[in-house]
Amino acid sequence: MNAPRPETATDMEPRTDERTYLGDLPANGGPARPTLSAGRLLAICTPSLALIASAAAMAITAWLTGWYRTEMLVAAQVTGAATGLLAVFLLYWQIHQRQAATRALQSATARVSDIVESAMDPIITFDTTQRVILFNAAAEKVFGRPRDAVLGQPVDKLLPQRFPDMHGEQIERFGRTGATARRMGGLTVLTGLRANGEEFPIEASISQHREEGRNLFTVILRDISERIEAQKMLARSEARLRGIVDSAMDAIITVDDAQHVVLFNAAAEAMFGCPRDEALGAPLAGFIPDRLRRMHAEHVRLFGETGTASRRMGAQRIVTGLRRDGGEFPIDASISQLDGFGGKFYTVILRDVSERVRADEALRRSKDELREMGAAAHAAREQEMSRLARELHDELAQSLTALQMDVAWCKERVPDGQPATVAKLARMETLLDETVAATRRIAADLRPLMLDDLGLVPAVEWLVESFTQRNGIPCELAVSSAELELPSAHATAVFRIVQESLANVGKHARASRVTIAIERNASELTLSVRDNGGGFSSQHPRKPNSYGLLGLRERASLLGGEVTITSAPGQGTHVEVRLPVAPLATWS
Repeated sequence: MNAPRPETATDMEPRTDERTYLGDLPANGGPARPTLSAGRLLAICTPSLALIASAAAMAITAWLTGWYRTEMLVAAQVTGAATGLLAVFLLYWQIHQRQAATRALQSATARVSDIVESAMDPIITFDTTQRVILFNAAAEKVFGRPRDAVLGQPVDKLLPQRFPDMHGEQIERFGRTGATARRMGGLTVLTGLRANGEEFPIEASISQHREEGRNLFTVILRDISERIEAQKMLARSEARLRGIVDSAMDAIITVDDAQHVVLFNAAAEAMFGCPRDEALGAPLAGFIPDRLRRMHAEHVRLFGETGTASRRMGAQRIVTGLRRDGGEFPIDASISQLDGFGGKFYTVILRDVSERVRADEALRRSKDELREMGAAAHAAREQEMSRLARELHDELAQSLTALQMDVAWCKERVPDGQPATVAKLARMETLLDETVAATRRIAADLRPLMLDDLGLVPAVEWLVESFTQRNGIPCELAVSSAELELPSAHATAVFRIVQESLANVGKHARASRVTIAIERNASELTLSVRDNGGGFSSQHPRKPNSYGLLGLRERASLLGGEVTITSAPGQGTHVEVRLPVAPLATWS
């Protein structure tokens, strides 16, 4: 007999391309047993196979040599033992493999079941007879039906009565396509039926697979009631917004980041004379004069970079629009921006201000005319007062002076013994003196001759001295130059403003001190009159029928200047006047 071949390294070496089938998992949860590969199992069984072969050889030899009975018995015993050992190993391997596959299948099934049960969307599986065989927890919640009441029932119970036939035909048609999965409903919204009879919109996808020789269909669906309601609310909101936009009296235009029109309301159609269909998608530049398009595009770009939600357009100037017929017109505009929906959008609200611009221009012309008329009236008034003052001074005062001289002559020639005549002449002389003084004062109040003869500074000095004598209030005068040369109109305005300011102090201020300062540089003259009187509220600077402060401003504005009045109760009043003055060489 041939001796059994010993195991070799090749026989004992594990094969990486063969599955592990023994010792993977302990039956009782203990430590894992060594793993037996098919190669190792063959190596273990090889001696037994060799023994079987040897026993067979012995049996044949015994038959031929007469040893049949004794040796055959031994061979049978050896052969039976080896065969039994091999059978045990093979049986154990098959059982282990089957158990491992069963455990893996059970684990996978449990995982899938957990996923299905924990899914937020309803999952329903049914067979070709439309009988439900899977109904997860989410489906119970959405349809309001317990699982036990649905399993084994037709899926039609979950659909409104008007849809079952159509649903069955669609499932049958899908089954014939052989497609693995697709969305259900296409462009339409599907409808489900709750246990209480309420219908609700759903979106669903369906898949099919074959199991145990039969086709099964699985539907994953979602209740989109809230989405549909939100869409309806959005549609209603958009409809209201469209109604508001279209009924707005102002033009409303929205453009995208490329400045192409995406919204053009009815007022915009009327304003630009362009139908909405033509405006939508067109560049906004078509509604802007060519000379302004580049500047407008740059302004919109810069506004977009600021991130500011909205602002007024053209705050420093009038914005100009372009009608379809080529006519230009002024507009008032505000712009806002919204970043979203895949880009940035700009909305402009426009108002045609042609009428307002015309009215403003007419008002400006009217103001200019009134200012010119006022200047002419002031000049005429000054001329008339100057004429009256000079006539009072030159004619009436001289006549009164001559009359004084005559009275004095008569008084010296009254004979003795006529005291009544002397007394009468004395009273006449006194009255004449008072009349001459009053005439000179009136003439000076109308227009002091020294303003024309000596200039502004002596005239203001006389005014200050006269104010102090009349009111008993100390008044200080500070002048930047004793020889302050000014055009006649400027000198008259400054004198009158000082005169009016001092008159206001004497009437209303209850002041104990007044300071006046006059300064001039190359291009401007500044006058300041400040008192420490009771002051007044700057919110109510003028009493009814009182035009003193208004007169100050009007005099300054006629010469292009401005008047600033600062006052508060108990803090006195400060009047500051600034007049532009041209260099002496430019006076005419």
